[in-house]
Amino acid sequence: MLTILFAICMFWFFGKLLIFGIRAAWGISKILLTVVVFPIILIGVIVGGLVSIAFPILIVIGIISLVTSKG
Repeated sequence: MLTILFAICMFWFFGKLLIFGIRAAWGISKILLTVVVFPIILIGVIVGGLVSIAFPILIVIGIISLVTSKG
């Protein structure tokens, strides 16, 4: 009986840790994409001569960030 109780508590504890790890990884990946990856993609598009594509993407992302900001 004690083994079953230990197994249940172990799965509960490691389940909580797993959920915490997934949330932390999601937050880190959002920051990494926003700060590093998206600006590099936009700079690459501009350097490649596709300014007519880069500006609408930048405007759409700006509008989305204004609408979804928690300020």
